[in-house]
Amino acid sequence: MKVTKYWLGKEPVEDSSSIDTHVLKLIQQGVALNTTGSIYRATSGSEFEFSGSPTEKAILSWAVLELGMDMEAIKQNYSILHVEAFNSEKKRSGVLMRKKADNKIHVHWKGAAEMILAMCSSYYDASGSIKCLDDGERMTFEQIIEGMAASSLRCIAFAHKQIPEEEQEISEGRQKLKEDSLTLIGLVGIKDPCRPGVRKAVEDCQYAGVNVRMITGDNVFTARAIATECGILRPDQDMNGEAVVEGEVFRNYTPEERMEKVDKIRVMARSSPFDKLLMVQCLKQKGHVVAVTGDGTNDAPALKEADIGLSMGIQGTEVAKESSDIIILDDNFASVATVLKWGRCVYNNIQKFIQFQLTVNVAALVINFVAAVSAGEVPLTAVQLLWVNLIMDTLGALALATEKPTKELMEKPPVGRTEPLISNIMWRNLLAQALYQIAILLTLQFKGESIFGVSEEVNDTLIFNTFVLCQVFNEFNARKLEKKNVFKGLHKNKLFLGIIGITIILQVVMVEFLKKFANTERLNWGQWGVCIGIAAASWPIGWVVKSIPVSEKPFLSYLKW
Repeated sequence: MKVTKYWLGKEPVEDSSSIDTHVLKLIQQGVALNTTGSIYRATSGSEFEFSGSPTEKAILSWAVLELGMDMEAIKQNYSILHVEAFNSEKKRSGVLMRKKADNKIHVHWKGAAEMILAMCSSYYDASGSIKCLDDGERMTFEQIIEGMAASSLRCIAFAHKQIPEEEQEISEGRQKLKEDSLTLIGLVGIKDPCRPGVRKAVEDCQYAGVNVRMITGDNVFTARAIATECGILRPDQDMNGEAVVEGEVFRNYTPEERMEKVDKIRVMARSSPFDKLLMVQCLKQKGHVVAVTGDGTNDAPALKEADIGLSMGIQGTEVAKESSDIIILDDNFASVATVLKWGRCVYNNIQKFIQFQLTVNVAALVINFVAAVSAGEVPLTAVQLLWVNLIMDTLGALALATEKPTKELMEKPPVGRTEPLISNIMWRNLLAQALYQIAILLTLQFKGESIFGVSEEVNDTLIFNTFVLCQVFNEFNARKLEKKNVFKGLHKNKLFLGIIGITIILQVVMVEFLKKFANTERLNWGQWGVCIGIAAASWPIGWVVKSIPVSEKPFLSYLKW
């Protein structure tokens, strides 16, 4: 943030040397004594270091570097009597102080321009003279504030009043800051530019089906300008006045009106922490999955209430961090798009593995159950089933869980709150592969010996080997739940290829060299070719099955009474 505009009276000030000396001292007092920030300078030749909120740092930097303010000298000349801290409702902060040289008491206010302007009855003009602030002049200042806000400037006003001698004892005794009949010292416009990449991040989120809303304490003109600059609001979007609202208006809606209008709101200005919390609650009631970003203590209720709270690691307070689920270490909104991409990737990888694992389990269960009931014996022994689960649960999970995010993930709509983990697409894929494996392996169980002219032990080995190889080939199908081309991007995932290779090598060892342990017989090249051919047929089957459309209604909902 940086102060880019300063208005003294009704005129912008380009050069600080043109500011009246008395007014300059008042500005320096208002900045130095009415702040929560601080200034540090190691040596006289080193650069200044400013600390505090971004707004405080911008104002302190401007006052020191452009107005020549000496904060320590000013503090030594005044004693603070009372401080009214900034709060999000009044949007202002004030300080009551006594000048040590003459014991006169002064009050300084700083805050949102329209709030401070309402407390003033006069103003300093460019020459340092005090002028009356009548209705016409007030309207002029309001237009200046609106013009600065429309340029996406955060407008801060400074006001001052010297307490008359007859009121000094009363003011000092009750420790109450005077809030009326103030004199406006000036207006500053602080530019808070969109960081590089924010507009792109907002577009990425919108492209992914995520609605981005901005909730801010700035006035409605500043909020609209910044939202348009960031791409949250289109220039033609607020034609009916429903896309941009003030927090007070939203707060005063009836519950029915809030629920009706909350989906249309894109920007909420002059909002309080309660307004942000109220919006999160309304969106959740509408069935949306809500993520909130914030960095202040006031954001904690909304961060806690949201499904996903994201706090800032650098500017964020400890309260905000404790209330959030994810901490963005670089304070960059662009990281939200990265979080979204990786979150979808993890969810998608979990779905891939569930589909793959269910196919293995359904096929093994049905094959062993049918064979046991019909023939009284099972083709897959306990050791073989344990081996299948060992290599498929560990190596299979590792292979599918390490797929990196792709651009395709951002093209999908968000997953709803009530959507099942196992989608209709997954049911279609796993049932097709499971039915194919069951049909082939039961055929081998009952007709394999006569078809291939082999002994029962060799036939059982063929069943076991074919079953394992079917899972290996089906692992490729599981890489893409919807896309037909399951080999796209395969060369980038070296770990997947490595795991497939390790699985095949271990299976060869199991069949050819661990006869007694696995209860298998050695297979010749022709038999290995048959096993591979049967397993490879899962690829064209998967390609054909993915052409079959599925209903959007969850499959399991048909089973409910």
